[in-house]
Amino acid sequence: MQEWMAYQGNAYGPLGVQQPQFLYAQKRQEPPDQFAATAQGWYRQNGVVFACANARMMLFSDARFQFRQVRNGRPGDLFGTSALELLETPWPNGTTGDLLARAIQNADLTGNFYAIKAGDTLHLPNPAWVSIVLGSNMDVAKPADAYDATVIGYLYQPGGPRSQKPPIMLPIGQVAHWAPIPDPQYRYRGMSWLTPVVRETMADQAMTDHRLQFFENAATPQLAVRMAPEVKEESFDRWIEKFKEGQQGVENAYKTVFLGGGADLTVIGKDLRQIDFKLVQGAGETRIAAAAGVPPIIVGLSEGLAAATYSNYALAMRRFNDLTMAPLWRSFASALQPIVEVPSRAELWYDTQHIAALTDNARDRAEISQLQASTVHTLIASGFEPDTAVAFVEAGYDWSLLDHTGMASVQLQPAPKVGQGPGATVVGIPAGAEPLPSSNGGEPQPNGGKA
Repeated sequence: MQEWMAYQGNAYGPLGVQQPQFLYAQKRQEPPDQFAATAQGWYRQNGVVFACANARMMLFSDARFQFRQVRNGRPGDLFGTSALELLETPWPNGTTGDLLARAIQNADLTGNFYAIKAGDTLHLPNPAWVSIVLGSNMDVAKPADAYDATVIGYLYQPGGPRSQKPPIMLPIGQVAHWAPIPDPQYRYRGMSWLTPVVRETMADQAMTDHRLQFFENAATPQLAVRMAPEVKEESFDRWIEKFKEGQQGVENAYKTVFLGGGADLTVIGKDLRQIDFKLVQGAGETRIAAAAGVPPIIVGLSEGLAAATYSNYALAMRRFNDLTMAPLWRSFASALQPIVEVPSRAELWYDTQHIAALTDNARDRAEISQLQASTVHTLIASGFEPDTAVAFVEAGYDWSLLDHTGMASVQLQPAPKVGQGPGATVVGIPAGAEPLPSSNGGEPQPNGGKA
């Protein structure tokens, strides 16, 4: 790859002077140039897409980064070091929330997010301007077709793939690439969750436009006007122009229509209620929310509220966190590890204990902690080492970690026999001693009745 990099936009190598566009065409996975179109056509103009993407972004950007200990392949405690400053202040005046918001926004729209590390600063390029450069020892001409294809770097094209500016080669250790949904056609590239619901998005937009047209046409169904045969074409055209000026538009809704001689007005369309507009559009909204992994009740969609009430909000939020957000946080933390100095025997992880929307999950964690504490107490009372009892619970009940002290519980020891051994007593009477007489002449009492 270094042999192909050249001076003033030309590449010098075994094939002589070549244009970079020709050489890289078979050696990189170029992203589709859809970032601007998706952002403008779907994210900014479709309310359902924006609501789902915004719900994902608001919760995703509320997390924090921490390191997590790895003990014998199992997770341990969370801790922080100065290495996390790169993610806490990724750029001047930037925060972790800003980084997370931009990351999931790019991933939602294009399926890919890239972060370029330059010193102690992160730069976020347009995902459509970054290509993945592949290498292979089997097929040099088309490494993407070989099974040993490996990512050897990234190519940044200022201005996009069609730009005439020379590309910039970025080493693999300088770039963090996050693709939460793998593209089935390309091994190293991601796919937007919007891709499978393009038709639903287009249909939802068409129904929104249909509703707008209904109100722009005086909020009445479609009309057919029939004129008398003797009306001349010039008069007919002037009459149409006059009719549209006085009847079309929201400002002309519900006005009385006056027709000239020979004109006949007939309703041929249906209103929104007759075509069950809410039901038709609601089904498409639910399919879009399903692709986003957002329960409809979270974003307040009509079908979600019809099937459940806000009393089910906690269950919907738990599903949203467990099956959508938690995998996103986990994969994003893994994607950032190449540009972060991760301590040995640890991994980059996320912390969500402070997120208010997940308080129900915190209550569940408290109940689990209570059960774990009860388990540790039972193990210690049964004679196991306290440290191994704690490790047993933290490791997900790994029995091989338990170490017994050899001391059994008192309930497992046999009870001593009466009068056995020197100094044995029964109700305070030494073995072999004579009982003392009672002071009241009754039955003798041991030790003068002061046993």
